Amino acid sequence: MSLDLRKWLDTVDEMGELKHVAGADWNLEIGAISALNVRKDENSALLFDAVQDYPKGSRILTCSTSSLERIALTFGLPQKSSAVQLVSAMRGMLPTWEAGFKDFPQQTVESGPVLENVRSGKDVNLFALPVPRWHDKDGGRYIGTGDAIITRDPDSGELNMGTYRIMVHDEKTTALYISPGKHGRMHYEKYFAQGKPCPVAMSFGHHPLVFRTAASEVPSGSEYRFIGAVQGEPVKVVTEEITGLPIPADSEIVAVGWVRPGHTKMEGPFGEWTGYYASKERGAPVVDVERIYFRNEPILLGAPPNRPPNDSTTFNVIKNSAMLWNALDKSGVPDVRGVWMSDVGQQQLVIVSIKQRFHGHVKQAAHLACQNRPAAYHGRYVILVDDDIDPSDIKQVLWALCTRSDPENDIEIIRRAWSTPLDTMIRKPTDKLLNSRAIIDACKPYEWFDEFPEDIKLDPELEKQVIGKWGTILNL
Repeated sequence: MSLDLRKWLDTVDEMGELKHVAGADWNLEIGAISALNVRKDENSALLFDAVQDYPKGSRILTCSTSSLERIALTFGLPQKSSAVQLVSAMRGMLPTWEAGFKDFPQQTVESGPVLENVRSGKDVNLFALPVPRWHDKDGGRYIGTGDAIITRDPDSGELNMGTYRIMVHDEKTTALYISPGKHGRMHYEKYFAQGKPCPVAMSFGHHPLVFRTAASEVPSGSEYRFIGAVQGEPVKVVTEEITGLPIPADSEIVAVGWVRPGHTKMEGPFGEWTGYYASKERGAPVVDVERIYFRNEPILLGAPPNRPPNDSTTFNVIKNSAMLWNALDKSGVPDVRGVWMSDVGQQQLVIVSIKQRFHGHVKQAAHLACQNRPAAYHGRYVILVDDDIDPSDIKQVLWALCTRSDPENDIEIIRRAWSTPLDTMIRKPTDKLLNSRAIIDACKPYEWFDEFPEDIKLDPELEKQVIGKWGTILNL
């Protein structure tokens, strides 16, 4: 597997999953086109070129992993998989990738495509790139939505690669907004405590595997190793000479600079993945950009959040469902048959299907699903269903909810759980980032399971006969 974004795009094009769009406006239009595109069940990756006010060759890619096929391609998983099959395939590979961390440290090289062009000092101009304004109430143009921000712990030397939002202030400065508790924020806070500036490298265009790894919960400091394990070979990096940070040799665009203590500017608001503008304008650290590296005709990778479904929904559902399923296995919950962190609410609506084995099995699975990562952070509802229900089919789930649960007996509330500044149900401003969770038992009662009314099923042989006889006429 190659980390070259352009080779990935060639393959996606051969699959018939890439659309070329010429002449779209960076101001809202690219964001709107991308939002409309991902509403379709069968959607394409979008490569924008000749963006308004910019020459041909200044390009933006969106919707990179908003289909099952493109996720499978990016992670080397089986093609033509159903949603639940892809979750199962990813959960099966996660332990293999994690076990392979030690075998794939990044490999330092002397050069790479990212060094084709270098602009320093007075020649730095972030607006030479077609930075979009994604939503009409955004506080500015956001170059960093599908990014990978690289920092280093000043004490341990541990590297981190995270996806944080980056708004462009002017030609040479950006905002850097990182939520409390994230590793990148901990790094710059440590530098500030020592009275030092924090070096930062920001990759804004790269293979989707880089972005999706940076945005995922992998063990601290292991992002380059994780990417290497997935692709089966070490990530090639170049040691950037100003910051000393290792940057991906195959990146399309990397900007480097310093975050200085006490230097803040107003950032936001910004339309976030919850489907709401996450916060009002507020102060955020500033990155003073000293140098930009970029390929010829560079490609900016965008992943604009929106009301679900959005650019990241499909990937986040597959990845988070796989991680939670593995976490339940490790926690000792038997006979989990499916996990789906619904595309309607992502981590805020979790459905777990189990084969009931004992009294209390449902309650055990529900509590552990609620408080295991990634559902523990900013969760809302957990619904347990029997193994005859496909957790990825919201109609089946709601049918089970309506026919197998009693509100008085089957809903339990957990209070004072872990939330986030993005939580729309927390009135701002506050430092109390807590919420509640509802656990809903939509399973047949275990103590009278065999007495439960028999549900209607279509005989498989009859279904086959009917499709064979009437399928063409009825589009079955």
